[in-house]
Amino acid sequence: MSLDVIDRHSEALFEFLWCPVCGHEVFSYIPFEGVFCKNCNTQVELQESQEDRGYEEAVLACFDTATTWNLHVDEKLRRDLPDGSARVKIFGAPGAYEVDWWSPEPSDDWEPVERGEFNDIEEAAEVSHLA
Repeated sequence: MSLDVIDRHSEALFEFLWCPVCGHEVFSYIPFEGVFCKNCNTQVELQESQEDRGYEEAVLACFDTATTWNLHVDEKLRRDLPDGSARVKIFGAPGAYEVDWWSPEPSDDWEPVERGEFNDIEEAAEVSHLA
């Protein structure tokens, strides 16, 4: 008996995706568990969008911070999601993805961390081992 693996989303989509909690771009897949940000453990679930407006791919990336660790340690290096979750709709094709919308919509109360936003900030040594 063999197990067939179906790649539902291209590797290019994962290269485009970033974590709105910490801004990192590396995700880990744990079989039978899901996909998680390698830096802060925020879970991401990808769903095919009902509407694609003619784009090659239309994907909803749903982020959930139920498994995220140590958001309280240093809020300068992480930003919690409102009510613990957020969704982003991504349109495009490999090499040409773009964000269509965030839910909830970014506002004064919440703004997703941009890709690499905290890359140039050093985490204090006493908390780096916690994340």
